[in-house]
Amino acid sequence: MIAKDALAYEPIALPDRSELDDGEMADAAQAFYDKMRRRHTVRDFSPRPVPRQIIESCIQTAGTAPSGANHQPWYFVATSNADFKHRIRLAAEEEEQHFYEAGAGDEWLRALEPIGTNAHKPHLDLAPWLIVVFAQRWGEFEDGARYKNYYVPESVGIATGFLIAALHHAGLASLTHTPNPMKFLNPMLGRPRSEKPVMIIATGHPADDATVPASAKWKKPLEEILSVVE
Repeated sequence: MIAKDALAYEPIALPDRSELDDGEMADAAQAFYDKMRRRHTVRDFSPRPVPRQIIESCIQTAGTAPSGANHQPWYFVATSNADFKHRIRLAAEEEEQHFYEAGAGDEWLRALEPIGTNAHKPHLDLAPWLIVVFAQRWGEFEDGARYKNYYVPESVGIATGFLIAALHHAGLASLTHTPNPMKFLNPMLGRPRSEKPVMIIATGHPADDATVPASAKWKKPLEEILSVVE
């Protein structure tokens, strides 16, 4: 809760609690891993429409993420409008063309080769929904006075992770896209300059002939991403 006046700390009893024994926790953790390891980033989308309610529910899930001082410094713009999607595609491809022709170094381009990406982004037209994630660098009270947000990149990153997991849990595929720069999105989508666009998430059902890069199936094993200190 954000207000100009000082807010008093008011503890309340934990409203939600999971009462699982160790075996149930292990099963739940394994089940979630089994679900999430079947998540794939795709560029080939089916024209099958996705109801707006599903997108709203997934974004509502993203809004439950933890954030610095509970300021929740994120904003999402979702569009299924073909004209808006095409305008986003054209602007994104223009930035991507600069990236592939001059902006990226040789090392970066070599790193992208196994992924098979280039400046052409037809998925921005084909995906039933595009969700643009904005980071709110600062907030404003009703009188226009600013207040500071805290840990903005971290908070927005966590919320975006929640969103991607929610989309997958709902049976949808997604693709994260970060054309650089993305300033074109603010005027196009009517967002204030206090917000920085950080990601476009294309989402929908995968096409029947969808493919993924073979290299994308390789994930670091647990021993390469975890140390346990006891």
